Amino acid sequence: MNTATEANFDGLVGPTHNYSGLSFGNVASLNNSARPSNPKAAAKQGLVKMKALADMGFVQGVLAPHERPHIPTLRRLGFSGSDANILEQAAKHAPKLLAAVSSASCMWTANAATVSPSGDTSDRRVHFTPANLVNKFHRSIEHETTGAILRATFRDEQYFAHHPALPSVDHFGDEGAANHTRFCHGYGEQGIEFFVYGMEAFNNNAAKPAKFPARHTLEASQAVARRHGLSANQVVYAQQNPDVIDAGVFHNDVIAVGNRNAHFYHQEAFLDTTKMKQDLLKAWGDRASQLHLIEVPSHAVSVQDCIQSYLFNSQLLSRGDDDMVLVVPGECENNPAVWAYLNSLVAGQSPINEIKVFDLKQSMSNGGGPACLRLRVALTQTEQAAINPSTIMNNTLFERLNIWVDKHYRDELHEQDLADPQLLIESRTALDELTKILDLGHVYEFQT
Repeated sequence: MNTATEANFDGLVGPTHNYSGLSFGNVASLNNSARPSNPKAAAKQGLVKMKALADMGFVQGVLAPHERPHIPTLRRLGFSGSDANILEQAAKHAPKLLAAVSSASCMWTANAATVSPSGDTSDRRVHFTPANLVNKFHRSIEHETTGAILRATFRDEQYFAHHPALPSVDHFGDEGAANHTRFCHGYGEQGIEFFVYGMEAFNNNAAKPAKFPARHTLEASQAVARRHGLSANQVVYAQQNPDVIDAGVFHNDVIAVGNRNAHFYHQEAFLDTTKMKQDLLKAWGDRASQLHLIEVPSHAVSVQDCIQSYLFNSQLLSRGDDDMVLVVPGECENNPAVWAYLNSLVAGQSPINEIKVFDLKQSMSNGGGPACLRLRVALTQTEQAAINPSTIMNNTLFERLNIWVDKHYRDELHEQDLADPQLLIESRTALDELTKILDLGHVYEFQT
């Protein structure tokens, strides 16, 4: 068996980070619509979390933001002329479209892709499928650039396999790792890939939410499992509770999180909790007693408390066997019910032994917590040595990226600023410089 570790690749917040209320079904995004944002603070908050985890001994990588405003999309939608003219036309005739192509939502790299480690796949390579994110227009334009950045980060085809996104239709709506968890004894062993979906696209009689969309389909999860070459007996599918989707739980990672042999989830997270547990225990096999199912009861923490605090949109990280730390946003500390539960959790018998709190207010105000900001990639030592070393967080990169943010990012951004041609110039200048810092080559259309 190869020894392996789990790396976290966080999305660096982009220069156009703003609050435009684009994500129907995401309560925080809708509630903070039209407030001024602080792109510089957002980027620095993310960098502090990355550096802290690197200092704790975890492998921590950086994924670059995308070009925004995305002029190529506006051109494809009929706007023409110079870049400045296109921005002016879009601001005048389609301001919400301009907001959509200016979103910095790619920072939430839990939605970037689904990743299957080499211990699970038939060809023993790490497989990546960028999420099509078809349910939200502002995110549906991400997957091509996401794929380019992933290929520039995980370059060696001997170890890494890159797939295109699934067809961009609702039947194969794919939200990436926000609805995917991997359970295992050790990161290098074959694990159980746990896919959570919101609806069955080809079954009109199946349960589905009534108010907010079910963004991820069973059919998408099945397609990803097939293309990654996963063994059928090591895959478990579970449906998210439609009622919690309607309450504002737009992804499974807002109501559940897992790592190695621990599944930490809310009582109301799944449509059929009993079946979910039975299926996981069956897949776990002879060592089922070693799987920790940590179910948070509704009487202790309500679904609304989960949404307000992002308790489950946390990072569950292993420091050793049955020794895990839970990384949570500051909002958890400010919610009495959640904070009381977390204190009782670490005092109990679960493998979660420590809580670490981070200020991610800029991301949280737009509907994304610690788990949203990172893509998990389990890597053997050989695979780790094959990734682009310039993307790995260390003291030098932390200092360079902070200097880069100070140089290029604004302290305040309003939605009307998105029409400013200077913002586009600033963003492209910053990204062009960033590709050199991270040794990515040309991953943006404006560079060709």
